[in-house]
Parts: sequence; C-alpha cells; structure tokens
Amino acid sequence: MCMIRLFEEAIERLFLEGRVMGTAHTCIGQEAVAVGTAAALEACDAMTTTHRGHGHFLARGADPARAMAELFGRETGYSRGRGGSQMMMDPDIGFYGANGITGGSIPFATGVALDAKLRGTGRVTVCFFGDGASNQGVFHESLNLAALWKLPVLFVVENNGYAMSTSTVRGLSNTHIAERAGAYGIPGASVDGNDFFAVRDCVAQHAAASRAGQGPALLECVTYRLSGHSRGDARVYRSREEESAAWENDPILRLEAYLKADGTLTDDSAKTLRDAAHARVDEAIRFAESSPLPDPASLQEDLFA
Repeated sequence: MCMIRLFEEAIERLFLEGRVMGTAHTCIGQEAVAVGTAAALEACDAMTTTHRGHGHFLARGADPARAMAELFGRETGYSRGRGGSQMMMDPDIGFYGANGITGGSIPFATGVALDAKLRGTGRVTVCFFGDGASNQGVFHESLNLAALWKLPVLFVVENNGYAMSTSTVRGLSNTHIAERAGAYGIPGASVDGNDFFAVRDCVAQHAAASRAGQGPALLECVTYRLSGHSRGDARVYRSREEESAAWENDPILRLEAYLKADGTLTDDSAKTLRDAAHARVDEAIRFAESSPLPDPASLQEDLFA
C-alpha cells in the first residue's frame, strides 16, 4: 500500500514537472481496496480495472519500473510506450488491463468469466469500476447475463464518493450500490473500503463461492478519492474541510495503527517498509528515464483492425 501511494504521488509530481505527458488518474486513498482484493485472489485469477488502475496493477504484481516506463512513453513499458496510463496490461499475471471508457471493463470481465466457465479453469475474475460506471447500461446488461449464466465474476465497485465532479448523492437515486444486486438475485455486500482486512475477507468469501459455481456477486467498497479526478483537477466541487476529514481515515495510517497495536509492526519496521517503497519508486523513475523511446520505424507493429 505504501508503494502504491508513493508511486501515485510521484506521478502527480512528474506531471507537474513536465516530465510525463498526457494525463493520469491516481488512486490516492483507495489503496486498501486494491491490496485487499489482490490478497484474496489466487494466482490463476483475472482482474480488469478502470482509468484509475495503477494501484490495482501494482497490487496484482506488476513491475513498478515497467509501469513507470509506460507512463514515460518508453519502449520498456508494458505497452512499449504506446498506451500510457490507461492502456497497461499483463496477462501473465492475470491482469487484463485498464480502460479509458467508463464502465468499459464490465462486459469485458464478464466475457473473461464466461471463458473460464466454458473451459472449466476454476478462474475467478474481479472487475473494478467506479460509482459513476454503475449507471452505465453495460453494468445492468453484464450483471444480468452473469447472474443468468452463474459466471465466476466479482463486480467490485469502488464507491469513492464522486464520479469525476458529481457526488453520489447527486448521481445515484440509491447511494448503496450493493443493494442493486437484489435485482439480479445475486449476493451483494458493502464494506469499509479503507479497511484492508474487511476488503480482503469479503472478497475471499465471495471468490470462494463464485469458484464453487455459485455465480457472481456485487461488492461495494466505500472509500474516498483523496486526490483529484485527474491531473489539473482543482477539486472545486468539494470543500477542504471534507478532504481534511477524509485524510483522518487514511487507509495506510489505519493499517499501520492496527499492526502496531497488534505487535506486528514497530516504528522502526514501519520506517524500513517506507524506505524500501521510496527506493523502489525512485528506481522505477530512474529506469523509466534511462529507457529508450520507441523506434518510429516500429509504429505500425502490433496493430490490428
């Protein structure tokens, strides 16, 4: 979780410094959802994500150096520098990519789960999406089919309070998204998305049921996006007082306090972990900046129509 936080903070800084181009959406404040979910999955399982997907990718086991290189547009990146923030994937670790289309990964994940069922692989697919995407038509179509065919897929909504600048209370007639599961006759559960253990245990429970042939579930992780929607977002749609209160619920500080109270973590070991995370992110930046740009002659490689 520390490494994800530092990776995301570095991205915001690098954009401001003009060292990374384009745009990016960071998941600062949502790390417990990514890491808690990844901790509950098996090596054979699959994952899809959203435009805010760096944390999920890193939690699943991505190399931060190659992820950073992709953001820098370098040949050593996951998409050889051609995709950037929203177009990274690695099937070797079961990560089937981010998506720049709101809700775009929902039907894709449903298809991955259908493949797993037809082949009998025992694979469970986790599909991340945001509260705003739960209003897309493909959300309802996909949940209906997944329920009808009892597909091994967990639809995990990260309810961070805002769809870009639209708060959930303005965009959802019922802000308890997990309750929508009842319309499809599938389990629904809402958990504290800033509690690593709550997320891990909830995902593990429903992944086991889905793997056993009981079909999909809709899991809602209630969290908060501490950063802006994307770079350049002045966050004028919410108050600084609201943000200050949210920082008091920082998932990393909560987990650190729990582990210290449990005797698992000390001040020294916490510092060691943070120092190691800093070093890994710093090395990722050095790797990215020292990597070559793609050869223009290779522009048409890996294209299909």
